Amino acid sequence: MYIAAAIIVILALSVYLFYASYYIGSGVYIKAQCSVATKEKEVFLTFDDGPSNHTMAVLDVLERHQAKAIFFLIGKNAEENPELVKQIVAKGHQIGNHSYCHKGTFPLMSSNMIAEDICHCNQILTDITGQAPTLFRPPFGVTNPLIASGLKKTKIDFHTIGWNIRSFDTMEGGTEKILKRITDQLLPGCIILLHDRMAFSAELLDQLLTKIENEGWKVGTLRSSSSNLA
Repeated sequence: MYIAAAIIVILALSVYLFYASYYIGSGVYIKAQCSVATKEKEVFLTFDDGPSNHTMAVLDVLERHQAKAIFFLIGKNAEENPELVKQIVAKGHQIGNHSYCHKGTFPLMSSNMIAEDICHCNQILTDITGQAPTLFRPPFGVTNPLIASGLKKTKIDFHTIGWNIRSFDTMEGGTEKILKRITDQLLPGCIILLHDRMAFSAELLDQLLTKIENEGWKVGTLRSSSSNLA
């Protein structure tokens, strides 16, 4: 009986720790904004992992639809594509820190190494744009005590942005299922996670914006100086 109870407790704790680490909206280790409080038919777009060879096409689609987004950039990609970073900012979009390395082992690095990695990314983006990013999104959306500690050690007043609609656009090759997955979950104030590194990223975005515009939705802007980032 006691063994069974212990097993149940261990399983429950394991599920909780998994939830705390892998669901960015859990708020257990890092408080992340995953939606915007509004009753308007308004959604918010974010792109991870750029800049890439497909970023410019995504920017063109956003411009055509007069929509703004936040691009969470990987430092090493920004280092290799500084002109794309400048284009993102020049076109009125915001940039955020998505780590320098974005390695699969990032969540397991020491807190000091995590802090150094994040600061390295911020310095690169600051050197390119002249502006120090204050928005952060952890790689893979994973949070844990090491990442929380590393973030504090940067001594940068970051605002962490999560999402409440994950498109899973990096896991499927077609746009139809991805588009349906996103639009089936639309609610006022949703923050949508997309990527600008896929060959079909611009096509998916164009289809998404066309569909939501036809249904009366608009794309809002997350502003660090506004209460919508409170």
